[in-house]
Amino acid sequence: MGNVDFAALRTRFPGTENGVYMNVAARGLITRETRAAIDGMLDARLYGTANKPAMFELIERTRSRYAALINAEPDEIAITKNVSEGLNAIIASYDWKAGDNAVICADLEHPNNVFPWRNVAKRTGIEIKTVAHRDGQISPEAIADAIDENTRMVTASSVTFAPGFRTDIAAIGKLCRERDILFLVDGVQSVGILHTDVNDLGIDAMAVSTQKGLLGLYGMGFLYCRREWAERLTPVYMARFGIDLGDAHEAALGDGEDRLAPGARRFDLGNYNFVAAAAADASIGMMLETGTQAIENHVTGLANDLATGLLESGLPVVEAPGVAASSIVSVGAIGEGQHDSVNDPAMASLHDHLTENGVNLSIRRGILRFSLHLYNDASDVARVIELARGHNRSTN
Repeated sequence: MGNVDFAALRTRFPGTENGVYMNVAARGLITRETRAAIDGMLDARLYGTANKPAMFELIERTRSRYAALINAEPDEIAITKNVSEGLNAIIASYDWKAGDNAVICADLEHPNNVFPWRNVAKRTGIEIKTVAHRDGQISPEAIADAIDENTRMVTASSVTFAPGFRTDIAAIGKLCRERDILFLVDGVQSVGILHTDVNDLGIDAMAVSTQKGLLGLYGMGFLYCRREWAERLTPVYMARFGIDLGDAHEAALGDGEDRLAPGARRFDLGNYNFVAAAAADASIGMMLETGTQAIENHVTGLANDLATGLLESGLPVVEAPGVAASSIVSVGAIGEGQHDSVNDPAMASLHDHLTENGVNLSIRRGILRFSLHLYNDASDVARVIELARGHNRSTN
């Protein structure tokens, strides 16, 4: 793919016109085209012109586009409502036995990749083996040390909830594949932003939602499950779209054998969030045209410039060496606060100064989190550095 005109792409996002938006790790901006796709779906409901076969065609096109985005097959993609549902679908569908265990670095995970494990442990009696993080990173070596002959699953975030470092997913995927351990990934902070090839990375299952890196809406997600693993799992919940009845009508009951749909489709439940699908279809189409490697190069380059500028301004950037670098830049001390608060008065003051001057960012577990996407540019980076440097001078 040739040179990408990111300046032209930026003009498609009205949210970039009034301030600096660096908060995709919470939710991304949408384009005018995505808004038009949403409006078209709502207009069809408003005027009673909705076409159900066309709506199902939309779902299959969106499923196929997402599959192409991560180098999977369409039948390896289930439609969910969010990350949590996708994670739970895999965890609950596994045939756990007494003595089994799963491995997780809980300190760096979003709570919704912790509670399902507590739940399955209570229900089945399996052991959840928690490894400690190493300098804010999920360590493949620590994961390897925790695995034993009874380990059935390993889970990790591709980019951690906080401080936002990239995980060496390929290394963990390799050791799991060698041991026939299911590797379950929370990919919500990377997919759409960082180039993601589930085959190269050795991912067996991955859950995302569409409101972050996929630049869509709340209320929709995708669950990738490698076909070989999907067909070893029996869903706990079942609905018509999870049953293979060929081309039969959506209300057909079949012959009573209830053959599961191939691959990950067995996890589909009921009718879909068609409005959110219209949004995702538009945004993923744009990403496919742009190229995921080009998006990653653009975003990580800006993130590196931002981190360098903030460090040179005397701020405590949480540095991420090597493979850990991502599209997120964090400032402060890990763990110095709650989900959306910071204990350090200097960091609280900087956060207030930035937001008062039009910078949209977030606080996670005591650190300021700047998260970038393809609509950000060098002017955004320069503005944040300028504001931070000025605030640092005025308070020291």
